[in-house]
Amino acid sequence: MNAPVLEVDRLVKHFPAPRGLTVHAVNGVSFTIREGETLGVVGESGSGKSTIGRTVIRLLAPTAGSIRFRGRDITRLSDAACRPLRADMQMVFQDPWSALNPRIRIGDLIAEPLKLHTRLSAAERRDRAEALALRVRLTPELLTRYPAELSGGQLQRVCIARAIATNPKLIVLDEPTSSLDLSVRAGILDLLAELKEETRAAMMFISHDLGTVKLISDRILVLYLGSVVEYAPSDAVFADPAHPYSQALMSAHLPADPRAVVRRHVLEGEIPSPIALPPGCAFASRCPVAVERCRGSRPPLEAVGGDAAHLAACLRIAEGANRIPAEALHP
Repeated sequence: MNAPVLEVDRLVKHFPAPRGLTVHAVNGVSFTIREGETLGVVGESGSGKSTIGRTVIRLLAPTAGSIRFRGRDITRLSDAACRPLRADMQMVFQDPWSALNPRIRIGDLIAEPLKLHTRLSAAERRDRAEALALRVRLTPELLTRYPAELSGGQLQRVCIARAIATNPKLIVLDEPTSSLDLSVRAGILDLLAELKEETRAAMMFISHDLGTVKLISDRILVLYLGSVVEYAPSDAVFADPAHPYSQALMSAHLPADPRAVVRRHVLEGEIPSPIALPPGCAFASRCPVAVERCRGSRPPLEAVGGDAAHLAACLRIAEGANRIPAEALHP
């Protein structure tokens, strides 16, 4: 089995709020990503997905927990000490328009990581930038243009070319296809699949789009209010989700077959405030199968049915009462 590229153990990230309060954005999250593996990260807005992505590559400093990159503990490294690692850990952001300097030509944007992290000459960087452009299916004539002259899909390809320029071992992709139309999105996903096979890079794919996550992910991390509620192989999460929140989330996934019967569970109630987390299961206030003890103690991540690869955090799994009842599902 491939060695882990990234090992995250009980990661915590807090942000200060007005009046001396604290936003508990990420609360004890643990996972690993191995070489050539893609981890899909899903959850509602505000669940901590992007914060985790930025923290594991040390764009944000963690509050607690540990982050190991290729066996090295990078949790407490200073910004200066993290700088040499940037060649090996890259991020593709959601909005390519804001990620690229509008005053720099495309060729120079692609070559910028090479200038920062390699000793290539200017001529070598130009040749490498042209090769990278071709690799992400951009024509060489686009290298002389500015970002405003390219489409959204082309700009996202530029961002991917920049991310792979230094052959990183870890790539975090934060909603990389959400701003693109369906046909362009398919092309980007095909490209990412090819790059994963070629480079064997570990990838973290953050998205709201469950169909996209299903296509590209090997394992899935389901987040709710900054905590992991389910962590399992992709097929298991989509075919047989154990946590009631995962079940509600997956019920919103539209199958490819238009004749398939879709029955959804629409969650009611408000998500608890990340400033004042409840003492027990954070999902209990919206869960259709919650009982009183769910509100009193926080459930640990435990193996589902003895399967160590499938973990879920629900007190009702052991008694077989974790399934959303049929009467709560609607066409």
